[in-house]
Amino acid sequence: MSMSSQDPRPIIPALGPFYDSVRDFSWLVVRCTAGGILLIHGLDKVLYRSIAAFASGSLSRRGIEPAMPLAYAVFFLETVGAVCIILGLFTRVFALAIGVQFLIIIFFAHGPNGFGWSSPGGGWEYPLFWGLIWLAIGLRGGGPYSLDRKIGR
Repeated sequence: MSMSSQDPRPIIPALGPFYDSVRDFSWLVVRCTAGGILLIHGLDKVLYRSIAAFASGSLSRRGIEPAMPLAYAVFFLETVGAVCIILGLFTRVFALAIGVQFLIIIFFAHGPNGFGWSSPGGGWEYPLFWGLIWLAIGLRGGGPYSLDRKIGR
């Protein structure tokens, strides 16, 4: 078992080799979970809303302009971007773009509602959590099990 001085000591030392073998796999789980949840939100928009309705109902109403191009960007990031995050393709680029989207969500959509997720209209706590997840993915990149690694990026 190869443990650095920064790794915590396993509670059950006999599981050390198991921990070593799944360490890189855990990043794949994080990336697929974040991308999969975002993809569900994107598919909901694509399948059940129109871009014009999203632009006028969610963006323009909050003063986010130009609403129509931004609506296309949101639809793109939450579908194509989410699939690329899942696959680990252009991971850092998409994670950065999605992180910017979450900054806008925090400040314009949920910021006025306060901190708690149970606030009327939802607070900024939950989008901040997801924004930090996207930051972590952007900092780490696709990881060992990614198309980025496969193509040498």
